[in-house]
Amino acid sequence: MTGDPTTRPRREEQLPADDDATEVAPGVVRIQLPILLPGLGHVNCYVLEDGDGVTLVDPGLPGPDAHADLVARLARYGVTPERVHTVLVTHSHPDHFGGAGRLRAEHGCEVVAHSGFATPFDRGEAVVDDDLLVLDEEPDPADPVPDDAARLSLFDEVLFGEGDLPPIPERRTPWGGRGFRPSDEELAHMRTWDTLSKKGLLSLRPTRTVDDRQFVALGRREWQVLHTPGHTGDHICLFDPEAGTLLSGDHVLPTITPHISGLSPGPDALAQFFDNLQRVAELEGVTKVLPAHGLPFTDLRGRVDAIIEHHDHRLETLQRIVEGLGDAPVQEHSKRLFKERSWGPMAESETFAHLEHLRRAGLIRAHRREDGQLYYGPGEPLDAPAA
Repeated sequence: MTGDPTTRPRREEQLPADDDATEVAPGVVRIQLPILLPGLGHVNCYVLEDGDGVTLVDPGLPGPDAHADLVARLARYGVTPERVHTVLVTHSHPDHFGGAGRLRAEHGCEVVAHSGFATPFDRGEAVVDDDLLVLDEEPDPADPVPDDAARLSLFDEVLFGEGDLPPIPERRTPWGGRGFRPSDEELAHMRTWDTLSKKGLLSLRPTRTVDDRQFVALGRREWQVLHTPGHTGDHICLFDPEAGTLLSGDHVLPTITPHISGLSPGPDALAQFFDNLQRVAELEGVTKVLPAHGLPFTDLRGRVDAIIEHHDHRLETLQRIVEGLGDAPVQEHSKRLFKERSWGPMAESETFAHLEHLRRAGLIRAHRREDGQLYYGPGEPLDAPAA
């Protein structure tokens, strides 16, 4: 996630998790779960109670320690995990979906997510689909994760096997850089987890999917699903029009801007993000925004404007970087857009999303080189390279 200099200097999203269970909107109680991720100190898990038990929205990270934190904080509100009948996941990042699998494996709860939900453990296909760049290559027949059954078998071997770890393929990227995969150290640590936590990682497929504009009953209220891709391709917000409550996930955060993934389906993730920011800003009757990180806030329109202004500034900065570098791969542009502590696949992914947005506006050009890297440079678009 990216710091935003146009808003308040304090980064609410970095605050450590507090111990309280607080009603933050009609029928919605917030608990905060500790996480140790770059730029983040907690994730908000929302508890919605009804006559049958409770629904949780975004139950935190996977693993035994994270599960123990979740159970302890639910207990302060008087809820045991056995009462959780539904988990709704706003999008496919581990600090949001991770706790869902353990609850499903242990207690058989329903897991609800967008119909396009896909975790980092799934094979991802990013597409740049215009007449200049066609980058979604045919799958390699040797790919060891061709379908769900093989994927589950592979991770079963990772989690429950002994000896050397099996090879885990990186997620392919359209710019030719390193993909996303857990490190060997992370995978080895997962082997030390208890059995239910391991089974949880193999139980992440939603039991029910939802789509844009669909209404779902959560707690004692009706919520409208808003599909808001940009941060991820499967991100959803939830709007309660009666109370004016928007559960915004990572789409709109109070003091930082979310990472924009260049691996999202569709040709221009940043344009999607802008469109969906405007969409939620134009909702009528929003009185309270409940983000996935940070504190509740009320000025949705003002926050959307600040986030768009931040990305406009980043686009201007990146265009100057491209003009100064000349033709260069995404990795080189990324190292000038981000500070060294942020270098890596996530920074490259966001850089790629911004470069593609500039290219589609006709402000820079792009082409493929023989080494498989995608290069961007100043000037008019080049002709498509010969096959």
